[in-house]
Amino acid sequence: MTVDPEVRSQQRLLWLVALGFFMQTLDATIVNTALPAMAQSLHESPLRMQSVIVAYSLAMAMLIPASGWVADRFGTRRVYVVAITLFAVGSLLCAMSTSLALLVASRVVQGLGGALLLPVGRLAVLRTFPKERFLQAMSFIAIPGLIGPLIGPTLGGWLVEVASWHWIFLINLPVGVIGAVAAYFFMRSGPAVTVARFDWSGYLWLATGMVTLSLALDGLSGLGLGQAGVLVLLVFGLASLVAYWLHAMRSPAPLFAPQLFGVVSLAIGLLGNLFSRLGSSCMPFLVPLLLQVSLGYSPFEAGLMMLPVAMAGMAVKRITTPLITRLGYRRVLVGNTALVGLAMMSFALINPGQPLGLRLLQLAVFGAVNSIQFTAMNTLTLKDLEGSQASSGNSLLSMVQMLAMGMGVAVAGAVLAGFAALLGPGGNASATHLDTLASFHATFVTMGFITLASAAIFWQLPSGLEPGLLRGDASAAGPHEP
Repeated sequence: MTVDPEVRSQQRLLWLVALGFFMQTLDATIVNTALPAMAQSLHESPLRMQSVIVAYSLAMAMLIPASGWVADRFGTRRVYVVAITLFAVGSLLCAMSTSLALLVASRVVQGLGGALLLPVGRLAVLRTFPKERFLQAMSFIAIPGLIGPLIGPTLGGWLVEVASWHWIFLINLPVGVIGAVAAYFFMRSGPAVTVARFDWSGYLWLATGMVTLSLALDGLSGLGLGQAGVLVLLVFGLASLVAYWLHAMRSPAPLFAPQLFGVVSLAIGLLGNLFSRLGSSCMPFLVPLLLQVSLGYSPFEAGLMMLPVAMAGMAVKRITTPLITRLGYRRVLVGNTALVGLAMMSFALINPGQPLGLRLLQLAVFGAVNSIQFTAMNTLTLKDLEGSQASSGNSLLSMVQMLAMGMGVAVAGAVLAGFAALLGPGGNASATHLDTLASFHATFVTMGFITLASAAIFWQLPSGLEPGLLRGDASAAGPHEP
């Protein structure tokens, strides 16, 4: 039986986009368990390695707003090939890095490639598949988004033990080469698209604001900046964001129009995403670090301990939509945000004598409530957008997600370094095991409280807000889902 060439072409496209997405989601989670080994190899403190994660997330946040325009201007096939190539080159540079500064710079290159992979791939699918098949196509691509976080921490820990941390980046090279070659030969260029002038002024103000604010937060610990340097960066970053807002109010075609924030669900959803993720997004960074630095786990064992988080998150996906439909967004988000914060605080109870079953239960509970949080926040943010607002709102949400993830890790790193200096041996590279446990406990309580406080944002939702259409498509995606 012969297969229709059109169907074969569509199948190849789905596998290509799924492959690129798998690379991205795997890399986003595989690094966490390798941070202590990286620190030892680069002669750095394991408590000051958050820059490796922050640089990647920030680079993605910077390029995501321009991804749609770049794809329209240069064609989806060309940009997708460049994105995979850039990601692979960044991975090679990471593996070759001999200092933390070089590793951070290489992660920026990798993040720029990763920022284009999913948006451009999703755009190619949108233009290839008819509307009635788009949901099915995106559901297929979503599978790697679940597999990547599931195997990433364990695979990263295993590679560190049997080889070295360099291999968590080197494994991307064959996948990148295959993906780039396949995309060049099998992905269609797509129809010509009329491209409006890109809002360079607005983009530069927005990017400058994001970078300087993130550097200010990371400078509290990872960069070693003094209080004066941090204050200057904070003021400059806030001024840049104000400048963008003023520019957008008078620009005929801004990146993100201020009118978007007239949609109540989007405004509250974006603010809630930003502040609740500031707390919860640090957990994949803090937990493997705690297990290895304070409790003496091996990298592989620390990776295995992250499995309950991913598995519980997958298990509750089916009940999230009925839960929101029954209780409404306000009740679910206020209550669940509080549960996420309390679940994070519970990690302050971790100690060497704690039963393993209780520790696994803590991780599973956090994974479950965090998964509900992502789905509820993201569907709330986009559910009332129509027409041209949908594309702009989706890009804005993606940018806020990545920015919050990077800033959350930066804040957690700064808080951990501060408590290490106050309660322990100052976060020195020689600090091991129980020396740092009190610092981790205090950090979990602090970051959990930040998440708990963000429930007040969702309290501002109208009590009678209708759940609307909770679609299982890309609009409901979390940071590691399409």
